[in-house]
Amino acid sequence: MRKSLTVVIVLIAVVGTLLLSLPTILHKAGLHPEYDGPSVALPGKRALIITTSHGVLAAPGETEGPATGVMASEFTHPYYTFLDGGMEVDIASIQGGEIPIDPQTLQFMIRSPEDDRYLNDAIAQAKVENSIPIADVDIGQYDIVFISGGWGAAYDLAQSPVLAAKVSESYYADKAAMIGGVCHGVLGLVNALDRDGKLLIAGRRMTGVTDKQIKELGIELTPLHPESELRKAGVVFESQTAFRDILATHVTVDDEQRFVTGQNQNSGLETAHRMMQVLAARE
Repeated sequence: MRKSLTVVIVLIAVVGTLLLSLPTILHKAGLHPEYDGPSVALPGKRALIITTSHGVLAAPGETEGPATGVMASEFTHPYYTFLDGGMEVDIASIQGGEIPIDPQTLQFMIRSPEDDRYLNDAIAQAKVENSIPIADVDIGQYDIVFISGGWGAAYDLAQSPVLAAKVSESYYADKAAMIGGVCHGVLGLVNALDRDGKLLIAGRRMTGVTDKQIKELGIELTPLHPESELRKAGVVFESQTAFRDILATHVTVDDEQRFVTGQNQNSGLETAHRMMQVLAARE
């Protein structure tokens, strides 16, 4: 009896140690890598982060399913990168008001330091709870426009004609904003038009979450998949792969240096820094 109890205690200790080590193991494997490249400061500049307003993971047309929304790191990483770089940062969403955050993305095993910072930041939380409706955004006032992803983004970014028009307006604005995003966020770019009525992103090098990653995660019920939609829009699609694509990352700057896109949840920090670098180089 005593021997069996000892074995159980040892097993519990091993499992507990493994669980506590899981965040470090995933980080070392490639999840949410640290950014170790150059940084720039852009005091006086303004950034806008745009997210989904959709909070249910369900097949198109259905209304019940697990809670979803924006992936936490896909807005916290750019938010604090821009903020720490001296920028004024606003947060908008398709419908405005409280933004749904995918609760799974705040679980301890995948939560990033920026996510922890957000959970203790009353100012940032107030911006998320009272996000600006995209229709009310004066897009021409922003130097950077960053579109976050998450599963919710598959349901309302590409489907919003208002967002498509805002992307086009930002592209042609006097400020010539840097435009970009990560993962499913790039769906917000696929229907923007140029002045000739053609797709604005056609022929540009871009990236987004891969079809392979979506299949590996087993979440194919969402209405739109970024790699497929970018290719349909005429994008020259780039990506990196790994044993599982959730552990890969890639960032692409188009040849005109107006769009910066990141492959997935691992790409937010680099994408935000690259946007700031390109913008600073113009000065």
